[in-house]
Amino acid sequence: MNPGDVVLVRLPQVGASPVKLRPALFLTTLPGPYQDGLLCGISTRLQNTLPNWDELIQPGDTDFAASGLIQASVIRLSYLRAVTSAEIIGLIGTIDPSRLLRVRQHLSDYLRP
Repeated sequence: MNPGDVVLVRLPQVGASPVKLRPALFLTTLPGPYQDGLLCGISTRLQNTLPNWDELIQPGDTDFAASGLIQASVIRLSYLRAVTSAEIIGLIGTIDPSRLLRVRQHLSDYLRP
């Protein structure tokens, strides 16, 4: 997997809902022997989008078709998860490097004191 790849992975839902197969954005490879990558969940629940934090990706965007997503979605930066490569079901697409940079920058800006 490479940063910017959109993958399918089983992720738990917020609350008591069961684990669900969903798309996620591969943000980076993590150091160490425990998890292979850091993912950010992707949702079609656009009403949950947080302005200046989450990243909306829509059919009119230049990288939408390449993303492998089938409808407008939100890359939810608050939905982070570390996974092993065995947990990733497959690759469905990729996003534009500038979009990946924006997502990473939002997270970096938030974590920086």
